[in-house]
Amino acid sequence: MRIPLVLLIFGSSLLYAQSRFEGTWEIDMGTLHFSSPPEEYLLNNGRYQCMSCVPKVDVSADGTEQAVKGQPYFDTIMVQVLDPSSVKFAFKKNGKPTFACTETVSPDGKTMTEHFTEDPTASQLTGHALFTRVNDGPSGSHALSGSWEMQTVRNVSPTGPTTTYHVTADGVSVSAGPVTFDAKFDGKDYPVKGDPTQMVSLKLIDDRTIEQTDKQDGKVMTVMVSQVSLDGKSISVTSTDKRRGGTMTFTAQKRP
Repeated sequence: MRIPLVLLIFGSSLLYAQSRFEGTWEIDMGTLHFSSPPEEYLLNNGRYQCMSCVPKVDVSADGTEQAVKGQPYFDTIMVQVLDPSSVKFAFKKNGKPTFACTETVSPDGKTMTEHFTEDPTASQLTGHALFTRVNDGPSGSHALSGSWEMQTVRNVSPTGPTTTYHVTADGVSVSAGPVTFDAKFDGKDYPVKGDPTQMVSLKLIDDRTIEQTDKQDGKVMTVMVSQVSLDGKSISVTSTDKRRGGTMTFTAQKRP
């Protein structure tokens, strides 16, 4: 189970700084790099546990939709065991599908491949992620049990996830998949539309760099630093997970 790829790449005069971000930016999936703690699962005796999730997820693996609390990207989860090496997941937020995947462990148990679909996006995102095993699960548990480290993510959709910035009179309007908000570069919290539990704040570091802080129920989830290249054609992003630790970096290209 993995956080969806739909990421907010929020990322002189204020208007000049804003204008550098104006437009739509597409993540180059080949540039994704991860430095994060392993993901740890336990699937045994009809129950699925995501030990590394914050907060921990503990639900029945019976194929039914079940409510979970405290997760920023989903509020229900469905876990269905397909066979001794494969498990199907489906996630929803406010009744709408956000992410679905099937995770399959290799015959030698050393790798796991996740085939995923993300909704909603401008064009549905599909692809696969490759994990390598760090630790085995308990004897007798499902093959998915244990610790896994993500190595690569590749989308097979025509395009990658996108974020659109639009300059407003005193700030920016941002849209990234299901997430939209209006904010000023004043460090204050602004609401994410449609989700009263999520807040975003933005700060200008310089005329090419902004810092974004995402909060859930008042707690800091991630901090991202986004910098537009000198030629204005790309954005380099470093995202730090404040709950679990670790970082993710990637580059997004500006669409014509």
